Amino acid sequence: MTKSAKRFYKHKLLLDENFPVRSYFPNLNKRHDIKHLTKDLNLASLSDIKVYKLAQKEKRVVVTYNVKDFVPLMANDTKSGIIGVSPSLLPEQADKKLTALLNKSTKKSLFGKLTTLTEEGN
Repeated sequence: MTKSAKRFYKHKLLLDENFPVRSYFPNLNKRHDIKHLTKDLNLASLSDIKVYKLAQKEKRVVVTYNVKDFVPLMANDTKSGIIGVSPSLLPEQADKKLTALLNKSTKKSLFGKLTTLTEEGN
């Protein structure tokens, strides 16, 4: 393997309750391990801190529209992170942008930080 080539990593994501279910993201769903808080895990109405603790326990990155409430929870975290998605992105756009982001990210590159996806960036 050359120095520039890196191995594909199958990221683990936790879609927040307010986020569309994983069937809206066919590309992402094929390549990565995705769980929706309510539809896959049957966990409705959890506080943000409980959602984040679950993500840490399972080493998942939280995908949410609700960024501001999660950011204070992730200081110095090495087990989880946050991907904040702009609510103005259509599911098809979010699917492409999330898949592209994860495909170029290493195993732990998203942990301990907020990554945002908007119409303009990423």
